[in-house]
Amino acid sequence: MGRITASKKQLKGDPVYNSILASKFINCLMWDGKKNAARKIFYDALEILRKKIEDVDPIEVFTVALENVKPLVEVRSKRVGGASYQVPTPVRAARAQSLCIRWILGAVRDKKGQPTAQKLAAELFDAYNKQGVAYTKRENVHRMAEANKAFAHFAR
Repeated sequence: MGRITASKKQLKGDPVYNSILASKFINCLMWDGKKNAARKIFYDALEILRKKIEDVDPIEVFTVALENVKPLVEVRSKRVGGASYQVPTPVRAARAQSLCIRWILGAVRDKKGQPTAQKLAAELFDAYNKQGVAYTKRENVHRMAEANKAFAHFAR
């Protein structure tokens, strides 16, 4: 018989779209506990996307953008007999989601000279169209995995 454990904490979606993914993204966007500021930036970015792409719901653009940036494989270092190999391994769903959020926010924070909401909207729009810094990062990770697939037999 399995262990009886306390029920897991219920995840709540964001207040506007009731999306758990948006809620996670807002939490990652937040700095110094300023959630209202993070929410304002996120919703302003979605409003910019709504004006830019009028025929598609902005939360749909956001979701597709994150799906486009999610990596399928990554390389991990494995030490075998004194040599280190970059071994391609599949990425678990939770890690893929975490990586795509991290890459998008990293790309947004590296850009300078514009309000964050505009930078976020631009990066999400680029990711939606399979372009931009975060999408390029994903492509580079996939390229590294493809180049090192000869070492795939070292994977656990």
